Amino acid sequence: MSKSFDQLVGLMERLRSEGGCPWDRAQTPESLKPFLIEEAYEVLEAIEAGKAEPLCEELGDLLFQVLFHAQIAKERNQFDINTVVSTSLEKMTRRHPHVFAPDSSDATPLDSKAVLARWEEMKKKEDRNRSRKSALDGIPRQLPALLRAYQIQARAARVGFDWKTIEPAFDKIEEEFQELRKAAAEEEKARVEAELGDLLFAVVNAARFLQVNPEDALRGTIQRFIDRFQKMESEAQKRGSSLNALSLEEMDALWEQAKKDETGEAR
Repeated sequence: MSKSFDQLVGLMERLRSEGGCPWDRAQTPESLKPFLIEEAYEVLEAIEAGKAEPLCEELGDLLFQVLFHAQIAKERNQFDINTVVSTSLEKMTRRHPHVFAPDSSDATPLDSKAVLARWEEMKKKEDRNRSRKSALDGIPRQLPALLRAYQIQARAARVGFDWKTIEPAFDKIEEEFQELRKAAAEEEKARVEAELGDLLFAVVNAARFLQVNPEDALRGTIQRFIDRFQKMESEAQKRGSSLNALSLEEMDALWEQAKKDETGEAR
């Protein structure tokens, strides 16, 4: 470990000690869950911003959360950060025999697809030791729904439960859309919710075929909507008005102008 890493570990220990911070001392793995999720998403936001300095800072914040959990585990005589690191080192070495075991029979040249297949086989062996019975076991329930759907479909595809081309995926979107319209027309709320879920699941499947992460795609759309909406608000303000004072037609015109003002003009 580097000196600065050891210093950070020591800082965490100090915060949790008798003379440390009352707030830090009061935390548990359960109370820290929202902070861990928040820091992970701030890392994603920094990645999308494409700037190194914010990414460095956010990765540090995420690392601090890892140290926090490891310190609590140490206090409970479960494990410490050194165990976390050594466990990861052993696992990643074991899962990359094509890199770290050049003299073994497992060291045959592999492309990315073959590496992924080998990775899944190794995980299956590990999962059997953990009593996991399904290919879908181990996908966190806490993942955002779009991302969880993507991961579930990818796992199912790896065991052969998948279409050969994207066309049936597009057909499935059309089918689910029509079923949603029918349920909406019949005003059956429970069916509407179920059919909407089916439609979203079908869209995620098409995204997987297109090699697009649906969570990233939706985040991008949300940000574009925010940018355009705020431009509309700014333009309305310049005109001495506000959006709620404009007609829908006037707002549509501002929306189209905001789209044209974007670099590369979105669709």
